[in-house]
Amino acid sequence: MTQTPGFAPLVTVAIPSFSHGRFLNDALTSVFQQGLPIEVFVADGGSTDETLQVIRRWESRLAGWRSHADAGQSAAINECIARGSAPFVCWLNSDDVWLPNGLGALLKALEDHPEWPAAYGKAWNVSDTLARRSRVWTRPFSERRLAVRNMISQPATLVRRTAWEKVGGLDESLHMAMDYDLWWRLFRSGGPLGYVEIDVALNRVHAATKTRTNRRKHYGEAVSIVRRYYGRVPVKWWLAWPVAVWLRALLFPQSS
Repeated sequence: MTQTPGFAPLVTVAIPSFSHGRFLNDALTSVFQQGLPIEVFVADGGSTDETLQVIRRWESRLAGWRSHADAGQSAAINECIARGSAPFVCWLNSDDVWLPNGLGALLKALEDHPEWPAAYGKAWNVSDTLARRSRVWTRPFSERRLAVRNMISQPATLVRRTAWEKVGGLDESLHMAMDYDLWWRLFRSGGPLGYVEIDVALNRVHAATKTRTNRRKHYGEAVSIVRRYYGRVPVKWWLAWPVAVWLRALLFPQSS
């Protein structure tokens, strides 16, 4: 599928999806409600739920889509962004949601600050039904903060295509903390990421998220990333490990 002739998108949006049909319509609705010239690619990993029905409902507005087994989320995102041509890129997981005008705020920030390789804003963790919210911990960028904790909420980010291509996109060998790895490489390659103090996205937290079902692997990947780019692992990571992995595995046995 191709874009309408003369259409010049500003943002390439990748939406990786697998068995999230019950959430996908909310994600796509929030994307197209941004009111910006965008090109949207959906990469589904071969879902057998209602995902394909949702995709076909939006097909006329998509720049492209496919549904088949793939090499994982990182590879799917890289594939979508490579198919696009817009000067700014991002991805929205199929169970997350953008807030009104959130993407526009990030776009304006990057246009106003050409030195930033990427920009990020504020976000909320929400329940399945979006009824309960808790604030995601985000802060202005600093290397020390990034080493102590990932203070960048992935659905609330926008990256320059030039910066994305300079670092080679996502590391496809990573399946849990690939966003954390990307922030480090963007910083090392292009300088600090810009922070915009505006609510951009809702991060849906539910029992089937990879963060919950593979908590130990996620934490292990993050620790390896800190060591690789910061040279050492701050003590906070070791102190938080029992709570982040063992205690939550006891509280949520389905996620161990």
